[in-house]
Parts: sequence; C-alpha cells; structure tokens
Amino acid sequence: MTLKTKVLQEAARDFFFLLNRRYPRKPSLELIGNRYSLSFDQRHLLHRGIFSDSDARLRRRKQVSSRMLRDGQLAVDGHNVLITIESALSGRPLISSNDRFIRDISGLSGNFKKTGTTEEAIRLILDFLEEAKPSHTLFLFDAPISKSGLLAREVRDRIKDRDLSGDARAVRVPEEILIGFRGIVATSDTAIIDRSPKVIDLAGHIIRNRIKPKSLLAWKL
Repeated sequence: MTLKTKVLQEAARDFFFLLNRRYPRKPSLELIGNRYSLSFDQRHLLHRGIFSDSDARLRRRKQVSSRMLRDGQLAVDGHNVLITIESALSGRPLISSNDRFIRDISGLSGNFKKTGTTEEAIRLILDFLEEAKPSHTLFLFDAPISKSGLLAREVRDRIKDRDLSGDARAVRVPEEILIGFRGIVATSDTAIIDRSPKVIDLAGHIIRNRIKPKSLLAWKL
C-alpha cells in the first residue's frame, strides 16, 4: 500500500478540510470514500491517520519525550503498543498520523496471537525501559483477548529477569486504569490520549529510532 497515489492524497486533503470545519467524522469519511471510490483499507488509512488541526494540536501538546520518563510512573497499553511494534517488524503498513502518533492499520487486536515477532517486540520495549529508567512500569493487557494472562506472565518474568521495577496484568478493561493514570501513559489509542494528561508514543519512538521500517506511511496535507 502506498500514499503516493494522487487520488488518495486528494481524498486525505478533502477529509482534513471537512474535519477542520467540524463536520462529523464518520459521515465525512463515508462521503470522501464514496467520492473517490476508496477501498476499505484506504478508508481505514484516513480514519487512523487524519484528524482536525485542533485535535492534533491537543494530542501533540500531551506528548512527552523519553527523557520525561526518568524516575516517573509509566502505564503501557500492552496490546496497542505490542501490535504496533510487531507491524513494523513484520513490514505491515503503518501510518504516521498528523497528531504525530504512529498507528498500525492491521486491525489485529481481537485476533492477536503470540509469535516470534512478539518476543522481539517485548525485547525492544524492555531495552527502551532500561534506557529511559522509569521508576515503575505497569503493563496492562486486554483479558478478553486469547492467552492475555500468559502474555502478562511472560512480560512479568522478563521484567524480573532484567531487574526492572514493574508489573504486567491482564485486566478486563485496561482503559479503566489507563484513563486517569497519574503518571505517563504509553498508547496511540485516541480515546485514551484524549483523556490523559501526559502520553508517550512508545511504539512510535521504537519504530522511528530502532526499526525504521519501509512500511511507514506519512501524509502530505
């Protein structure tokens, strides 16, 4: 998939135009998708990657650098971060959104299954934590997703092996803990970002600095 097609870039600019004039998101996407005869994946790119200027600015203001993690509390949206990094490692399409968060467009969350790529993604995350040095890191995984408990246990064991301060849990609704968390939240989920005071794009940081995949797409609005 590419963003180099003239039609898709024009569709993106029109969608951006409508959002900036406060037109409702869902019908605007349907209108633009129909006008330009976009495929499901192309519409998903717009949905995941383009936001109004005002929304994008608010989210960018909440973003903190890895330096801000030192000696602080960090909560990680487990499946969100893992799947995004795995998409980069596997060469699946990623979108660099205009709010400066990197998002995957695979839609794999509900069907997530642990693979060898998961092991590599966990290693990269723990490497990052060793460098950033938060005082404590809490990983939260979606319990309804198959084998989340086993995944949480593996992450706990890996944290212990590295002598890091942290924990990993599988919980029914991670958002209930992530939203309102007093420290910094690692996620690219817009619903959590919009209700959190400080956020880090942990997956995006690793993808930009460690992986640098060719599958990362960016808009020209």
